[in-house]
Amino acid sequence: MEITGKKHVGVFTFPFASHPPLLLNVVRRLASAAPAVVFSFFSSAKFNNALFTERGCDNILPYDISDGLPEGYGYDRKVVGEAQIGLFLGVAEEEFKRGVQAAEKDVGVRVSCLVVDVFLWFSGDLAGEMKIPWVAFWTAGSSSLSAHFHTDLIRQKYDKLKDSVRLDDEIPNLIPGLPMIRFSDIPKEVIFGDLESPFATMLHKMVGAITKATAVLVNSFQELDPDLTNNLSLLFNNFLLIGPFNLVSKQKPSSKSDESCCISWLDTQNPRSVAYISFGTVCTPPPHELVALAEALEETKTPFLWSLNNDAQKHLPSGFLDRTTTNGWGKIVPWAPQVQVLSHCSIGVFVTHGGWNSVLESIGAGVPMICRSFFGDQPTNAWMIERVWRVGVRIEGGSFTKHGTCGALQLVLSSSSDDGLKQRIEALKDLAHKSVGPNGSSARNFKTLVDVVTGATL
Repeated sequence: MEITGKKHVGVFTFPFASHPPLLLNVVRRLASAAPAVVFSFFSSAKFNNALFTERGCDNILPYDISDGLPEGYGYDRKVVGEAQIGLFLGVAEEEFKRGVQAAEKDVGVRVSCLVVDVFLWFSGDLAGEMKIPWVAFWTAGSSSLSAHFHTDLIRQKYDKLKDSVRLDDEIPNLIPGLPMIRFSDIPKEVIFGDLESPFATMLHKMVGAITKATAVLVNSFQELDPDLTNNLSLLFNNFLLIGPFNLVSKQKPSSKSDESCCISWLDTQNPRSVAYISFGTVCTPPPHELVALAEALEETKTPFLWSLNNDAQKHLPSGFLDRTTTNGWGKIVPWAPQVQVLSHCSIGVFVTHGGWNSVLESIGAGVPMICRSFFGDQPTNAWMIERVWRVGVRIEGGSFTKHGTCGALQLVLSSSSDDGLKQRIEALKDLAHKSVGPNGSSARNFKTLVDVVTGATL
């Protein structure tokens, strides 16, 4: 297939978790805004098969690259986490180079720009060799990006302070642009754990490369973290916040749709009364915490919609399902259409792991949060939610107990104890929606991105 007279952009994904669909979100917006550009989208066969119902999608062409797993083992093989990431990184650079050559041959046009997941730090060198722009995409928030970028600075401060402060002590100016945070809320790859692991090493190499990027993209909006945004804008070329994605993308209905009738059930509940509970597709609290959370819901008689997989449901207290679901004030489903659920007028609080997509979806819907974080950027996000934006609370002690969860539910849902939390989340919601509207900050940043990708600014 030869497409002459067109621009050709190579898109490199990090084929794990939510990274490929998030980058495809950006590419679909770019493809719509720049129909004269062909986008070659490189990801593993697993993700391409899931993301593309057909092998071609308008001006977006999927190409499979190896995920590093030995041929023939398939995805049922229990090679997960750091081990699988290590296998992928071992072949990634050559795989993407091979993919670019194949795409250029197919399209008949040289690649003129690379849009990549920033974890793929080596792609900056490839862009340099090709003498083309390199656009790096960070899938999380500005606070975690800043934490990783300032890894060396934070490690120096930790070495200096570790004998005189506790991990839960609040440290001023630990991250530039953030007045206060704790060491315990920093992503563990910065100062804890195996700092020589493939994942930690990848993140550190990313830090050394990202300042060379022609543009750095973030799924956020400027008004959420103005001080962090200003600080990072001084460090990066074209620091572009172009989200929240859930407010700018027309999502196609999921194949799962609403099989469990969540929305019709929510229609029967009182306004702002329901706790929506979901910890994403990766995180599940241990059995004793599931019990504590269930007991707190019963104790406070809080109406709830709980997205919980079938395997985890067996850990709930004996009789809990019968006592709560038969009388209509509780509903447990294996999957829920989260964006639609959060937008429903009956939702009063989101009990969440604090993953970045969930945080933005909750802000976009104006729903306060109760956070039980697990790993990665989640503790940092929870800190921002409770202490910086003040639109939610972290669960007391970091894990669910009956007492702590009862207190959090009553604090967030009770109007008598409201200290302005609901007003603050509504204010952030308004700012988020304005940012993606006509002449909003995210809308303007996206126009700059289109210019970079199409070569209009070069």
